[in-house]
Amino acid sequence: MSQLIEFIGNHWFLFLALIVILGLLTHNLIVGGKGSVGPLQATEMLNHREAVIIDVRPAADYARGHIINALNIPMNGFSNQLATLNKYKGRPIIVNCRSGAQSSVACAHLRKAGFEEVYNLQGGIMAWESANLPLTRKKR
Repeated sequence: MSQLIEFIGNHWFLFLALIVILGLLTHNLIVGGKGSVGPLQATEMLNHREAVIIDVRPAADYARGHIINALNIPMNGFSNQLATLNKYKGRPIIVNCRSGAQSSVACAHLRKAGFEEVYNLQGGIMAWESANLPLTRKKR
Protein backbone atom coordinates (compact mmCIF):
# COMPACT_ATOMS: atom_id res chain seq x y z
CA MET A 1 0.00 0.00 0.00
CA SER A 2 2.81 2.38 0.86
CA GLN A 3 4.37 1.73 -2.56
CA LEU A 4 1.11 2.70 -4.25
CA ILE A 5 0.97 5.96 -2.31
CA GLU A 6 4.61 6.64 -3.16
CA PHE A 7 3.93 5.90 -6.85
CA ILE A 8 0.94 8.24 -6.87
CA GLY A 9 3.02 10.94 -5.17
CA ASN A 10 5.86 10.59 -7.69
CA HIS A 11 3.63 10.23 -10.76
CA TRP A 12 0.52 12.19 -9.88
CA PHE A 13 0.01 13.29 -13.51
CA LEU A 14 -0.19 9.64 -14.66
CA PHE A 15 -2.63 8.85 -11.88
CA LEU A 16 -4.72 11.89 -12.79
CA ALA A 17 -4.74 10.79 -16.44
CA LEU A 18 -5.90 7.33 -15.35
CA ILE A 19 -8.77 8.81 -13.33
CA VAL A 20 -9.86 11.02 -16.25
CA ILE A 21 -9.77 8.11 -18.72
CA LEU A 22 -11.74 5.86 -16.36
CA GLY A 23 -14.31 8.62 -15.90
CA LEU A 24 -14.69 9.11 -19.65
CA LEU A 25 -15.02 5.37 -20.25
CA THR A 26 -17.68 5.12 -17.55
CA HIS A 27 -19.55 8.08 -19.05
CA ASN A 28 -19.40 6.48 -22.50
CA LEU A 29 -20.75 3.19 -21.17
CA ILE A 30 -23.62 4.89 -19.38
CA VAL A 31 -24.60 7.53 -21.95
CA GLY A 32 -22.95 6.33 -25.16
CA GLY A 33 -25.58 3.75 -26.13
CA LYS A 34 -28.54 6.11 -25.88
CA GLY A 35 -29.81 7.22 -29.25
CA SER A 36 -28.24 4.29 -31.07
CA VAL A 37 -29.75 1.14 -32.52
CA GLY A 38 -28.18 -2.00 -33.88
CA PRO A 39 -29.07 -3.43 -37.29
CA LEU A 40 -31.74 -5.78 -35.91
CA GLN A 41 -33.40 -3.03 -33.86
CA ALA A 42 -33.33 -0.79 -36.93
CA THR A 43 -35.02 -3.51 -38.99
CA GLU A 44 -37.76 -3.80 -36.40
CA MET A 45 -38.26 -0.03 -36.39
CA LEU A 46 -38.39 0.06 -40.19
CA ASN A 47 -40.96 -2.74 -40.33
CA HIS A 48 -43.20 -1.90 -37.38
CA ARG A 49 -42.82 1.82 -36.66
CA GLU A 50 -42.44 3.23 -40.20
CA ALA A 51 -39.01 4.63 -39.39
CA VAL A 52 -37.24 6.76 -41.99
CA ILE A 53 -33.66 5.83 -42.84
CA ILE A 54 -31.24 8.53 -43.92
CA ASP A 55 -27.93 7.61 -45.52
CA VAL A 56 -25.32 10.36 -45.11
CA ARG A 57 -22.64 8.73 -47.27
CA PRO A 58 -21.54 10.33 -50.56
CA ALA A 59 -23.83 9.66 -53.53
CA ALA A 60 -21.31 7.28 -55.14
CA ASP A 61 -21.22 5.06 -52.03
CA TYR A 62 -25.01 5.20 -51.77
CA ALA A 63 -25.31 4.07 -55.42
CA ARG A 64 -23.10 1.02 -54.73
CA GLY A 65 -25.62 -0.25 -52.19
CA HIS A 66 -27.90 1.15 -49.51
CA ILE A 67 -30.68 0.11 -47.15
CA ILE A 68 -33.99 -0.26 -48.94
CA ASN A 69 -35.96 3.04 -49.11
CA ALA A 70 -33.10 5.04 -47.57
CA LEU A 71 -32.92 8.74 -48.38
CA ASN A 72 -29.47 9.93 -49.44
CA ILE A 73 -28.48 13.24 -47.88
CA PRO A 74 -24.67 13.43 -47.95
CA MET A 75 -22.92 14.97 -44.96
CA ASN A 76 -21.29 17.74 -47.00
CA GLY A 77 -24.68 19.41 -47.51
CA PHE A 78 -26.62 17.91 -44.63
CA SER A 79 -27.30 21.10 -42.67
CA ASN A 80 -28.68 22.83 -45.77
CA GLN A 81 -31.17 20.03 -46.46
CA LEU A 82 -32.68 19.65 -42.99
CA ALA A 83 -35.85 21.46 -44.10
CA THR A 84 -36.63 18.64 -46.55
CA LEU A 85 -36.93 16.27 -43.59
CA ASN A 86 -39.58 18.28 -41.70
CA LYS A 87 -42.34 16.04 -43.08
CA TYR A 88 -40.77 13.14 -41.12
CA LYS A 89 -40.63 14.93 -37.73
CA GLY A 90 -43.26 12.67 -36.16
CA ARG A 91 -41.57 9.44 -37.22
CA PRO A 92 -38.45 7.70 -35.91
CA ILE A 93 -35.37 8.57 -37.96
CA ILE A 94 -32.41 6.22 -38.29
CA VAL A 95 -29.22 7.75 -39.69
CA ASN A 96 -26.47 5.64 -41.18
CA CYS A 97 -23.06 6.08 -42.77
CA ARG A 98 -20.23 3.67 -43.48
CA SER A 99 -19.17 2.97 -39.88
CA GLY A 100 -21.44 5.05 -37.62
CA ALA A 101 -19.13 7.99 -36.96
CA GLN A 102 -20.46 10.59 -39.42
CA SER A 103 -24.03 9.57 -38.78
CA SER A 104 -23.66 10.43 -35.10
CA VAL A 105 -22.79 14.01 -36.15
CA ALA A 106 -25.87 14.07 -38.39
CA CYS A 107 -27.99 12.82 -35.46
CA ALA A 108 -26.77 15.75 -33.37
CA HIS A 109 -27.80 18.18 -36.17
CA LEU A 110 -31.26 16.59 -36.33
CA ARG A 111 -31.77 16.75 -32.57
CA LYS A 112 -30.69 20.39 -32.57
CA ALA A 113 -33.23 21.06 -35.33
CA GLY A 114 -36.04 19.69 -33.13
CA PHE A 115 -36.30 16.07 -34.28
CA GLU A 116 -37.04 14.04 -31.18
CA GLU A 117 -36.75 10.40 -32.18
CA VAL A 118 -33.35 10.18 -33.89
CA TYR A 119 -31.16 7.09 -33.82
CA ASN A 120 -27.67 6.35 -35.05
CA LEU A 121 -27.16 2.97 -36.72
CA GLN A 122 -24.36 1.42 -34.66
CA GLY A 123 -21.57 0.29 -36.94
CA GLY A 124 -23.24 1.81 -40.00
CA ILE A 125 -23.56 -0.07 -43.28
CA MET A 126 -20.63 -2.29 -42.30
CA ALA A 127 -22.63 -3.64 -39.33
CA TRP A 128 -25.74 -3.94 -41.53
CA GLU A 129 -23.82 -6.08 -44.01
CA SER A 130 -22.22 -8.12 -41.20
CA ALA A 131 -25.73 -8.97 -39.98
CA ASN A 132 -26.48 -10.30 -43.50
CA LEU A 133 -29.23 -7.76 -44.04
CA PRO A 134 -30.11 -6.74 -47.61
CA LEU A 135 -28.86 -3.74 -49.55
CA THR A 136 -30.27 -2.43 -52.80
CA ARG A 137 -29.00 -0.34 -55.67
CA LYS A 138 -32.41 0.94 -56.73
CA LYS A 139 -33.10 4.65 -56.35
CA ARG A 140 -36.03 5.58 -54.16
